[in-house]
Amino acid sequence: MSHQVRMLPLGDSAIRMEVGKTISKETNSLIRAYLYLLKETKMVGINEWVPSYTAITFFYDPFLISYEKAAEWLYELSAHLQKVKLPPPVIYDIPTYYGGESGPDLKRVAEINNLSPEEVVSIHSSESYLIYMIGFTPGFPYLGGMSEKIAAPRLSKPRGKVAEGSVGIAGEQTGIYSLESPGGWNIIGRTPIKLFDQHREHPFLVESGNYIRFVPVENEEYEKIKIEVDRRVYQLTTRVMEGTHELSSGFKQ
Repeated sequence: MSHQVRMLPLGDSAIRMEVGKTISKETNSLIRAYLYLLKETKMVGINEWVPSYTAITFFYDPFLISYEKAAEWLYELSAHLQKVKLPPPVIYDIPTYYGGESGPDLKRVAEINNLSPEEVVSIHSSESYLIYMIGFTPGFPYLGGMSEKIAAPRLSKPRGKVAEGSVGIAGEQTGIYSLESPGGWNIIGRTPIKLFDQHREHPFLVESGNYIRFVPVENEEYEKIKIEVDRRVYQLTTRVMEGTHELSSGFKQ
């Protein structure tokens, strides 16, 4: 894990720590290692941190700690990165109904790439996508690893409302709308799974550093799962990646 970090002041009570210059699994692992150390080693005055693709932003209380002291402490943490053993990532299996009213842009994505809608679904659901970061709206996962064969530019005119659970493509990125919101991504399907629920003990369903795999389901199965999710009895399938083995487990919605 050889690397260099760069500290930059952000306003009068935040620090932006640049961990890497490119979006990569290695940079993501470094960010996760820092987050692990931050949880294990509390620092008075550091109130919150927000990870992104290549950096972490730290918010501090200037009445409790100076910029210089906060930056010095963050630099010191890097000396312990080699000792961090991150837990194996989890794959979340996300049931997804593609096309129809749930995926109004599926045909557009197919036409752009000279594919059939079925081929787009097959390609999109064949990968396990690394969750690089959460942002835009609470619980919205930015995913890496999508095939360029199904890449498509954002809509020229964003929609005023995109339904919660909508699965979209923008350029070579894919993601899931965690809440109803405006958006310009190409919507190819929808999942009944709630990625954000303020009434759950853990409001955010997924975490950066883990993976998402989209599992195609028919409309009837989608509606059945939606009812179970609403009743809070649905068991989300997860798989812990342990070397070349995957251990099945469950997560109740």
